[in-house]
Order: sequence, then structure tokens, then C-alpha cells
Amino acid sequence: MPQVQLPEQQNHSPQAARAADGARVRSRVRIPLTFPDGYRAGAEVFTFHGLTDGAEHLALALGTVPEGGTPLVRLHSECLTGDVFGSDRCDCGPQLREAVERISEAGGYLLYLRQEGRGIGLYNKLDAYALQDSGLDTYDANTALGLPEDGRDYTAAAQMLGALGVDGIELLSNNPDKAAQLAALGVTVELRVPTGVHLSESNVRYLKAKVERTGHSIELPRLVG
Repeated sequence: MPQVQLPEQQNHSPQAARAADGARVRSRVRIPLTFPDGYRAGAEVFTFHGLTDGAEHLALALGTVPEGGTPLVRLHSECLTGDVFGSDRCDCGPQLREAVERISEAGGYLLYLRQEGRGIGLYNKLDAYALQDSGLDTYDANTALGLPEDGRDYTAAAQMLGALGVDGIELLSNNPDKAAQLAALGVTVELRVPTGVHLSESNVRYLKAKVERTGHSIELPRLVG
């Protein structure tokens, strides 16, 4: 199974120690992953004590970071409908599958964050879907429910990286807010690497809203515009 450098083997820098801010690794366990298309990967799954939001976030260590290299890291917000049920209303499931393979090849971590519906929760997300069916975009639907457009806070993610001894990363993300929040929390984002474009008939409006409303770096085909 692929290996990564484990926390007790790393030299924790002052920056990583500050980012951890009381968080520490609680446990780790090896889990073999198999995706519906047959792709397989080995993961070392870490749990944590002391995360600021008290949620049960996970870090999956994948692949091997080259000596002197920078880990590739994905902050993936939980999406039950996309990750588990294969919903085409978003691109979450394909992004998760892509991230596991790319991180396994490069070496790094996938942080699986319990932030369903950009932080509003599963039931509220489904309520927002109903409003989207009436014409609102993904952000306006949230605010129509009296909820934030994006309620995610990445302090716990920075803590997790700090507990793992990581202070510099290449961030696999289309979302500039993730990079900005991590940088403000003391994590050095050396490079932001975009994901692929996972376009379907059902998620066109969703992806366009992410590009137009929050500056996601998704290269949508011209025909979408």
C-alpha cells in the first residue's frame, strides 16, 4: 500500500505548530479504496483531537511525497448526494475520484471535511435544490433560506495540516477562497492546481454560478456560455 511520511517522522516547523493550535492526531488506520470504475488506491486515514469546530473531519494520506517535495492537498467538503449517490447536480463525486488518483500519484493528503452543502447541512441543501428548480442559482437559493452563500470555515483544515506537520502545500482546487483562508491561517499555498471540468447536463447552471459568482477557475466550454 502506498506510503507517506507519518507525523512522528516529520520535523514540525513553527508555522505548522501554530496552525495545529491544540489539534493532534487521534488515530490512523489503513483503508483500501475501490471506486465504481475499478480504480484502487491505498489510504492511511487520520482522525484528530482538538479541532476547533468539533467535527469528525478526516485526512487521507495518499501516495508518497518526494523527498524535499510539497504535498498535493485537496480540501473536499462532504457531499452525500454526489460522493455516495452519484448525483449529477454537482461535480463533487467526480472531483473526489479525480483527487484520490492525482494525490496518489503526486503524494499528499485529501482532507474530507464534514461541511455538507457548503456548510449549511444536508436537509438545507435539499431545500436549496428545490429553490434552484424554481430558477434560483446555488448561491441565491441559500440566501433565500436565510443561510450564507458559503458557510465554510477552513480553520479545522489548517489545524489538521499542522497536526500532520504540513505547512506548505500545493492546493488542488478551483476555489480561490480556500487558498485565501488557508494563507490567512498560516498555511503556505505554493500553487493552486485546478481540477478537471466535470460537466453534465444537470450541473451546467451550478458550474456557471461558481465561475460567475465566486471566481472558480473552471474552464467551461464556450457552448456553455
